Amino acid sequence: MVFLREAHRDAVPALLQAVVIAAVPDGDAPLPQGCREPRRALEQKKVGLGGAHPKAQGLQLQDGCRVAPFKSQNMALNSFITRSGGEMGRAQVVQAEAAGIEPDTRMNPILLKPTTDVGSQVIVNGQVRGNMAAMEYFRRKRDYIPEVLAAYKSLAAEYDVIVIEGAGSPAEINLKQDDIVNMGLAKLVDAPVLLVGDIDRGGVFAQLYGTVALLEEEERRRIKGVVVNKFRGDRAILEPGLKTLAELCGIPVAGVIPYTHVDIDDEDSLTERFDRSKERKLLDIAVIRVPRISNFTDFSPFEHYGNVSLRYVDQVSDLHQPDMILLPGTKSTIADLR
Repeated sequence: MVFLREAHRDAVPALLQAVVIAAVPDGDAPLPQGCREPRRALEQKKVGLGGAHPKAQGLQLQDGCRVAPFKSQNMALNSFITRSGGEMGRAQVVQAEAAGIEPDTRMNPILLKPTTDVGSQVIVNGQVRGNMAAMEYFRRKRDYIPEVLAAYKSLAAEYDVIVIEGAGSPAEINLKQDDIVNMGLAKLVDAPVLLVGDIDRGGVFAQLYGTVALLEEEERRRIKGVVVNKFRGDRAILEPGLKTLAELCGIPVAGVIPYTHVDIDDEDSLTERFDRSKERKLLDIAVIRVPRISNFTDFSPFEHYGNVSLRYVDQVSDLHQPDMILLPGTKSTIADLR
């Protein structure tokens, strides 16, 4: 889903993810300094998010505008240390690199790194605040709104366009209370929405229609269009479904984005790397896939060598006799080694 801050409602970026927010100039205001082209070009070309990954992991700089990513809350074990020593989610780092700017913890003010099935280490603005049980964080997350908005406004003061990614789904009705990352954040910044569904996983029409149906009327009015992402095949076959979807939702279909194969860092919870070919090559490397594996993207460079196999192993029977065994990091070392 995409949210556009303020009055420039027609400039809806093309995205590849579930929830994204974009802050753009007011419709009647001049383009910010640094944006070279007239507003019509900005509306037509917009800002694109690229990558085959369901999470938006790319930004295209267009129209001479300065673009920065933002995700108020990210739950991930793949993290990154910035030049200033702060810690942030790797997904926003990839987005920053795609936008041609240096990663900054303001782009991900809250990072949750799971330590158990019901608890996480909480990192705010790059600094560890301690471990919290899920219910404790749920009760306290509204307290972090000032810090989230401060980070957002600080970035908005420096960049022409802020593209903000949400988390999970806006229709997780059990988590809507005090939401600070999806529709709750859209309301805080008064942002219209573009809802994007992943057709590659199946059931995209039910995803999009069900999401719209579960939202409150005020939230539905924010949705200005829906997008089908990661499509493979002949679009003509998809057209009847798109027409019916638009009629059922009362929301136009903004577009269909084709599946694109790109090699960029994955979010840990959604990666396909763990399930790739187990074929052993000249140099065979086995990575022990512990339950809460962290920063496995550190091993990705090995995948670029044609005579090297990189296998993620979670059963002894699959280990065989590799040339090298790598033990990755984890946020729950003792429990994962048992």
